Amino acid sequence: MTPILQRISSSLRELGDLFLLVGDVFASFRHRRPSWGDFLYQLHFIGVKSQSVVITTGAATGMVLCAQTYFQFHKVKMDTATGAVVSVGMSSELGPVLAALMISGRVGAAMAAELGTMKVTEQIDALRTLAAHPVDTLVMPRVLASLVSAPLLTAEAVIVGITASWMIGVKLLGIDSAYYLVNMNRYTNPVDVISGLIKSLFFGAIIALISCYKGLNCRGGAEGVGRATTEAVVAASITILVSNFFLTLLLTRFFKG
Repeated sequence: MTPILQRISSSLRELGDLFLLVGDVFASFRHRRPSWGDFLYQLHFIGVKSQSVVITTGAATGMVLCAQTYFQFHKVKMDTATGAVVSVGMSSELGPVLAALMISGRVGAAMAAELGTMKVTEQIDALRTLAAHPVDTLVMPRVLASLVSAPLLTAEAVIVGITASWMIGVKLLGIDSAYYLVNMNRYTNPVDVISGLIKSLFFGAIIALISCYKGLNCRGGAEGVGRATTEAVVAASITILVSNFFLTLLLTRFFKG
Protein backbone atom coordinates (compact mmCIF):
# COMPACT_ATOMS: atom_id res chain seq x y z
CA MET A 1 0.00 0.00 0.00
CA THR A 2 1.35 3.41 -0.99
CA PRO A 3 1.96 6.07 1.68
CA ILE A 4 -0.98 8.13 0.37
CA LEU A 5 -3.39 5.19 0.66
CA GLN A 6 -2.03 4.40 4.12
CA ARG A 7 -2.67 8.00 5.18
CA ILE A 8 -6.21 7.91 3.78
CA SER A 9 -6.90 4.56 5.45
CA SER A 10 -5.58 5.84 8.78
CA SER A 11 -7.70 8.99 8.54
CA LEU A 12 -10.84 7.00 7.76
CA ARG A 13 -10.13 4.64 10.63
CA GLU A 14 -9.70 7.58 13.03
CA LEU A 15 -12.93 9.12 11.74
CA GLY A 16 -14.74 5.85 12.36
CA ASP A 17 -13.32 5.60 15.88
CA LEU A 18 -14.42 9.18 16.56
CA PHE A 19 -17.98 8.38 15.49
CA LEU A 20 -17.92 5.35 17.78
CA LEU A 21 -16.91 7.66 20.64
CA VAL A 22 -19.81 9.95 19.75
CA GLY A 23 -22.15 6.97 19.93
CA ASP A 24 -20.73 5.99 23.32
CA VAL A 25 -21.27 9.52 24.61
CA PHE A 26 -24.90 9.54 23.48
CA ALA A 27 -25.44 6.16 25.11
CA SER A 28 -23.84 7.45 28.30
CA PHE A 29 -26.17 10.47 28.31
CA ARG A 30 -29.18 8.19 27.95
CA HIS A 31 -28.32 5.54 30.52
CA ARG A 32 -26.17 7.23 33.14
CA ARG A 33 -26.60 10.27 35.35
CA PRO A 34 -23.55 12.56 35.14
CA SER A 35 -21.31 13.14 38.12
CA TRP A 36 -22.30 16.66 39.13
CA GLY A 37 -19.03 17.22 40.97
CA ASP A 38 -17.02 16.47 37.83
CA PHE A 39 -19.43 18.49 35.73
CA LEU A 40 -19.15 21.58 37.92
CA TYR A 41 -15.36 21.29 37.98
CA GLN A 42 -15.23 21.13 34.18
CA LEU A 43 -17.78 23.95 33.91
CA HIS A 44 -15.51 26.14 36.01
CA PHE A 45 -12.41 25.09 34.08
CA ILE A 46 -13.95 25.49 30.63
CA GLY A 47 -16.35 28.36 31.21
CA VAL A 48 -15.11 30.60 34.01
CA LYS A 49 -11.39 30.32 33.31
CA SER A 50 -11.85 30.95 29.57
CA GLN A 51 -13.60 34.28 30.05
CA SER A 52 -10.48 36.45 29.93
CA VAL A 53 -9.37 35.00 26.60
CA VAL A 54 -12.85 35.18 25.06
CA ILE A 55 -13.53 38.72 26.31
CA THR A 56 -10.20 39.99 24.97
CA THR A 57 -10.81 38.34 21.61
CA GLY A 58 -14.37 39.67 21.36
CA ALA A 59 -13.35 43.22 22.24
CA ALA A 60 -10.42 43.28 19.83
CA THR A 61 -12.52 41.81 17.01
CA GLY A 62 -15.34 44.28 17.56
CA MET A 63 -13.00 47.26 17.55
CA VAL A 64 -11.11 46.17 14.44
CA LEU A 65 -14.31 45.32 12.56
CA CYS A 66 -15.82 48.68 13.50
CA ALA A 67 -12.76 50.63 12.38
CA GLN A 68 -12.36 48.82 9.07
CA THR A 69 -16.08 49.00 8.28
CA TYR A 70 -16.14 52.71 9.09
CA PHE A 71 -13.14 53.47 6.88
CA GLN A 72 -14.83 51.82 3.90
CA PHE A 73 -18.35 53.09 4.55
CA HIS A 74 -17.11 56.64 5.11
CA LYS A 75 -16.10 56.76 1.45
CA VAL A 76 -19.76 56.43 0.40
CA LYS A 77 -21.24 58.38 3.35
CA MET A 78 -22.71 55.33 5.09
CA ASP A 79 -21.01 55.84 8.45
CA THR A 80 -24.12 55.11 10.52
CA ALA A 81 -24.47 51.62 9.01
CA THR A 82 -21.24 50.56 10.71
CA GLY A 83 -23.06 49.35 13.83
CA ALA A 84 -25.36 47.10 11.84
CA VAL A 85 -22.47 45.38 10.08
CA VAL A 86 -20.59 44.84 13.34
CA SER A 87 -23.68 43.54 15.14
CA VAL A 88 -24.68 41.05 12.45
CA GLY A 89 -21.11 39.90 11.85
CA MET A 90 -20.35 39.40 15.54
CA SER A 91 -23.66 37.70 16.33
CA SER A 92 -23.80 35.17 13.53
CA GLU A 93 -20.21 34.55 12.40
CA LEU A 94 -17.22 36.13 14.11
CA GLY A 95 -18.43 35.75 17.69
CA PRO A 96 -19.13 32.00 17.59
CA VAL A 97 -16.11 31.10 15.44
CA LEU A 98 -13.48 33.15 17.25
CA ALA A 99 -14.78 32.19 20.68
CA ALA A 100 -14.67 28.52 19.66
CA LEU A 101 -11.13 28.85 18.33
CA MET A 102 -9.98 30.43 21.58
CA ILE A 103 -11.71 27.72 23.61
CA SER A 104 -10.11 25.09 21.40
CA GLY A 105 -6.64 26.51 21.93
CA ARG A 106 -7.00 26.76 25.68
CA VAL A 107 -9.41 24.00 26.73
CA GLY A 108 -8.96 21.48 23.92
CA ALA A 109 -5.23 21.31 24.48
CA ALA A 110 -5.73 20.85 28.22
CA MET A 111 -8.28 18.07 27.72
CA ALA A 112 -6.07 16.17 25.31
CA ALA A 113 -3.01 16.56 27.52
CA GLU A 114 -4.84 15.48 30.67
CA LEU A 115 -6.45 12.40 29.14
CA GLY A 116 -3.29 11.59 27.20
CA THR A 117 -1.24 11.61 30.39
CA MET A 118 -3.80 9.34 32.03
CA LYS A 119 -3.61 7.03 29.03
CA VAL A 120 0.18 6.68 28.92
CA THR A 121 0.40 6.23 32.71
CA GLU A 122 -2.27 3.48 32.52
CA GLN A 123 -4.73 5.33 34.76
CA ILE A 124 -7.49 4.73 32.22
CA ASP A 125 -6.78 0.99 32.30
CA ALA A 126 -7.06 1.18 36.08
CA LEU A 127 -10.49 2.78 35.72
CA ARG A 128 -11.62 -0.12 33.55
CA THR A 129 -10.44 -2.65 36.13
CA LEU A 130 -12.63 -0.82 38.67
CA ALA A 131 -15.65 -1.19 36.33
CA ALA A 132 -15.68 2.56 35.60
CA HIS A 133 -16.14 3.27 31.91
CA PRO A 134 -13.80 6.08 30.72
CA VAL A 135 -16.57 7.64 28.64
CA ASP A 136 -18.88 7.89 31.66
CA THR A 137 -16.30 9.24 34.08
CA LEU A 138 -13.99 11.29 31.84
CA VAL A 139 -15.66 12.20 28.55
CA MET A 140 -19.30 12.86 29.45
CA PRO A 141 -18.64 15.62 32.06
CA ARG A 142 -16.33 17.41 29.63
CA VAL A 143 -18.78 17.23 26.73
CA LEU A 144 -21.68 18.39 28.89
CA ALA A 145 -19.65 21.27 30.33
CA SER A 146 -18.56 22.31 26.83
CA LEU A 147 -22.16 22.29 25.60
CA VAL A 148 -23.15 24.60 28.45
CA SER A 149 -20.08 26.85 28.39
CA ALA A 150 -19.70 27.47 24.65
CA PRO A 151 -23.00 29.38 24.10
CA LEU A 152 -22.46 31.45 27.25
CA LEU A 153 -18.91 32.37 26.25
CA THR A 154 -20.09 33.16 22.71
CA ALA A 155 -22.81 35.46 24.02
CA GLU A 156 -20.24 37.16 26.21
CA ALA A 157 -17.86 37.64 23.27
CA VAL A 158 -20.66 39.10 21.13
CA ILE A 159 -21.83 41.53 23.82
CA VAL A 160 -18.30 42.70 24.61
CA GLY A 161 -17.44 43.02 20.91
CA ILE A 162 -20.51 45.10 20.12
CA THR A 163 -19.95 47.31 23.16
CA ALA A 164 -16.32 47.84 22.23
CA SER A 165 -17.31 48.68 18.64
CA TRP A 166 -19.81 51.27 19.92
CA MET A 167 -17.11 52.90 22.03
CA ILE A 168 -14.72 53.07 19.10
CA GLY A 169 -17.36 54.19 16.61
CA VAL A 170 -18.97 56.85 18.77
CA LYS A 171 -16.15 58.10 20.98
CA LEU A 172 -13.22 57.81 18.58
CA LEU A 173 -14.60 57.91 15.04
CA GLY A 174 -17.40 60.39 15.72
CA ILE A 175 -20.43 58.38 14.56
CA ASP A 176 -23.71 59.64 15.99
CA SER A 177 -24.69 57.31 18.84
CA ALA A 178 -28.44 57.40 18.14
CA TYR A 179 -28.05 56.45 14.48
CA TYR A 180 -25.46 53.81 15.38
CA LEU A 181 -27.81 52.09 17.83
CA VAL A 182 -30.96 52.50 15.73
CA ASN A 183 -29.41 50.94 12.63
CA MET A 184 -27.88 48.18 14.73
CA ASN A 185 -31.29 47.35 16.17
CA ARG A 186 -33.05 47.65 12.82
CA TYR A 187 -30.84 45.32 10.82
CA THR A 188 -29.91 42.74 13.46
CA ASN A 189 -32.57 40.04 13.51
CA PRO A 190 -33.15 37.54 16.33
CA VAL A 191 -32.29 34.85 13.78
CA ASP A 192 -28.71 36.14 13.62
CA VAL A 193 -28.27 35.75 17.36
CA ILE A 194 -30.01 32.36 17.50
CA SER A 195 -27.96 30.95 14.63
CA GLY A 196 -24.75 32.06 16.35
CA LEU A 197 -25.73 30.33 19.58
CA ILE A 198 -26.71 27.15 17.71
CA LYS A 199 -23.32 27.15 16.02
CA SER A 200 -21.62 27.51 19.39
CA LEU A 201 -23.35 24.35 20.61
CA PHE A 202 -21.90 22.38 17.71
CA PHE A 203 -18.49 23.95 18.20
CA GLY A 204 -18.48 23.09 21.90
CA ALA A 205 -19.29 19.46 21.12
CA ILE A 206 -16.61 19.36 18.42
CA ILE A 207 -13.92 20.69 20.76
CA ALA A 208 -14.73 18.28 23.59
CA LEU A 209 -15.18 15.17 21.43
CA ILE A 210 -12.06 15.64 19.30
CA SER A 211 -9.89 16.56 22.29
CA CYS A 212 -11.12 13.61 24.35
CA TYR A 213 -10.66 11.26 21.41
CA LYS A 214 -7.07 12.38 20.86
CA GLY A 215 -6.31 12.04 24.56
CA LEU A 216 -7.88 8.59 24.92
CA ASN A 217 -5.95 7.30 21.91
CA CYS A 218 -2.61 8.78 22.90
CA ARG A 219 0.45 6.53 22.59
CA GLY A 220 4.19 6.95 22.94
CA GLY A 221 4.83 8.46 26.35
CA ALA A 222 5.56 12.17 26.82
CA GLU A 223 6.19 12.69 23.10
CA GLY A 224 2.83 11.11 22.33
CA VAL A 225 1.08 13.44 24.77
CA GLY A 226 2.57 16.46 23.04
CA ARG A 227 1.61 15.09 19.64
CA ALA A 228 -1.97 14.36 20.78
CA THR A 229 -2.30 17.88 22.18
CA THR A 230 -1.16 19.47 18.94
CA GLU A 231 -3.38 17.23 16.83
CA ALA A 232 -6.40 17.96 19.03
CA VAL A 233 -6.07 21.74 18.65
CA VAL A 234 -5.39 21.59 14.91
CA ALA A 235 -8.16 19.09 14.17
CA ALA A 236 -10.72 20.93 16.30
CA SER A 237 -9.85 24.32 14.77
CA ILE A 238 -10.05 23.06 11.19
CA THR A 239 -13.31 21.24 11.90
CA ILE A 240 -14.79 24.41 13.40
CA LEU A 241 -13.85 26.50 10.36
CA VAL A 242 -15.13 23.94 7.85
CA SER A 243 -18.33 23.12 9.73
CA ASN A 244 -19.11 26.82 10.13
CA PHE A 245 -19.59 27.10 6.37
CA PHE A 246 -22.07 24.23 6.21
CA LEU A 247 -23.86 25.34 9.37
CA THR A 248 -24.28 28.81 7.86
CA LEU A 249 -25.90 27.36 4.76
CA LEU A 250 -28.16 24.99 6.71
CA LEU A 251 -29.27 27.55 9.29
CA THR A 252 -29.88 30.24 6.66
CA ARG A 253 -32.03 27.87 4.65
CA PHE A 254 -33.85 26.64 7.76
CA PHE A 255 -34.68 30.06 9.21
CA LYS A 256 -35.34 31.90 5.95
CA GLY A 257 -37.18 29.13 4.14
